[in-house]
Amino acid sequence: MRYSNPVYPEYFADPFAWRSGDEYFAIGTGAEEAGGKAASKVFPLLRSRDLVHWKDAGHALVRPDVAGDTFWAPEVAYEGGRFYLYYSIGRGDKEHQLRVAVSDKPEGPYLDHGALTNVAEVPFAIDAHPFRDDDGRWYLFHARDFLDTQSDARVGTALVVHELETMTRLSTHGRTVMRAHHNWQLFKKHRPMYGRVFDWYTLEGPFVVKHDGLYFCLYSGGCWEKETYGVDYCVADHVLGPYADRGGERGPRVLRTVPKRVIGPGHCSVIEDVLVYHAWDTGMTKRTMRIDPFLFTNEGPRCEGPT
Repeated sequence: MRYSNPVYPEYFADPFAWRSGDEYFAIGTGAEEAGGKAASKVFPLLRSRDLVHWKDAGHALVRPDVAGDTFWAPEVAYEGGRFYLYYSIGRGDKEHQLRVAVSDKPEGPYLDHGALTNVAEVPFAIDAHPFRDDDGRWYLFHARDFLDTQSDARVGTALVVHELETMTRLSTHGRTVMRAHHNWQLFKKHRPMYGRVFDWYTLEGPFVVKHDGLYFCLYSGGCWEKETYGVDYCVADHVLGPYADRGGERGPRVLRTVPKRVIGPGHCSVIEDVLVYHAWDTGMTKRTMRIDPFLFTNEGPRCEGPT
C-alpha cells in the first residue's frame, strides 16, 4: 500500500474508520465541533475505496436539540441492520455526556436517540468506543474523570467499560479499565477542576483489538497539545478485565511524537491491520488524519510509524 501522510489534509481529529460493503468510511471531530461552532449537521464524514484516497461525504449527525456546544470523538457500530453513532456533547471542555444516534445507512443522516450518561451522575464522559465480542455481546469503552488516588492511581481522566444492555442503553454496572500511573500521562499541573486544584493526568480514546484470545485496549495518554502525547495499551484475558499495562512506564509504545515531523499522534482506530490516527501539523494549526501499518510483535502491539 503506497500512501503519504496525512491521507486527508483538512482538520479531522479523533478519526474512526470502518468498512461497510465494499467501501470504507471515516468519521471524526471537525474544527467546528471541537471549537463549539458546530452547525445543523455535525461530524465530518469521509469515503474511500482503499483507505488511502478519501473524499468529503458531508456530515453525519443531525444536530440534536440538547444543551451543549462541543461535539467530540464519534464512533459507529453496526448491529441488526442499523448503524449506531456514539459521541459526546458538552459545554466547552466541561460537562460532557455520552449520546447515541441511529441511521439505516452508514453515511447517515444519524438522528439522536438519547443520552447514555448524564452529567448529574457522571460530570465528564467522552470518547465512546463500542466493541463487539466474539459471543455477540456489545460493550462501550469510554473515558471519565476520577478524583481519588486509590492504589497509587493519579487524579484525572481514565478508562472504563460498561456492557451495552441494548445498542441504545448502557448498563449501570461498569468496570475500571485503566487509571493513570505514569509521569508521561500528565495532562496539566495545578489544573483547577471541580472547585479544587489537581495535578491532572489523562487517559482517553480507548480502542480494543482482540488478538490470540487477549484484549488489547489501545489508548492515548498525556496532553493532546504536547509532544508527550501518544498511544499506549493495556491488556486483559477478559473483556471486563482486569487490565494491566506492564512495560508502559517509560512512555507510549505504539505511537509517539517524532520531533519536528509528527506532533502529538493519538486517538486511533484499527481497521484491517492499519492504524488510523490524528496528529498535529508541524505548525500545530490543525490535527489531520493519518494511517500506518499496525502489527503484533513479541513485545506487543506496535505501529510502523508515525510516518
